[in-house]
Amino acid sequence: MVKVGHIFLLLASFLFVNPVLAGQFTITKVYDGDTVRAETADTAIYIFLLGIDAPEISDNAGEEGQPFGKSAKEELAQLVLNKTVEVKGYGKAGYPDNYIVGVIYAQGKNINLELVRRGVAEVHKEGLPEGFDVEPYLAAETEARENKTGMWILGDKYVSPSQWRKSRMEQ
Repeated sequence: MVKVGHIFLLLASFLFVNPVLAGQFTITKVYDGDTVRAETADTAIYIFLLGIDAPEISDNAGEEGQPFGKSAKEELAQLVLNKTVEVKGYGKAGYPDNYIVGVIYAQGKNINLELVRRGVAEVHKEGLPEGFDVEPYLAAETEARENKTGMWILGDKYVSPSQWRKSRMEQ
């Protein structure tokens, strides 16, 4: 899924300085490696995982996505799909009210951070809200890179999701 909304996400993240605990939800759909749908009995929200950017998958049949895009989606699904999770929201994502930027916790584990550790997401360093500690993410990415975990096995052939999206828009 090409994330045209990332520009909105970046702009929106400047507006939110304090995290807001959104509560417990069940993850009902995983769209890609950093976007999910979460529900309660009476509410549905869409969450862009804060602090990370996962390789892209393609929505177009027959079009190849980015290397490790499907792996990122599969890892995220394994960790959260159909599970009850805690969501720590950091504000709206520049879309309708039910789109937020947030951190997902499952069984006490920071899922956003876990995806970086597993080498299926890189750290998104720009436009982070005040109060969001990016340091553990940076340390996890450094370790994953050094160990050539996941997408980091590509070495010099690795293309960040933001560069990949930009190259697709130029075509």
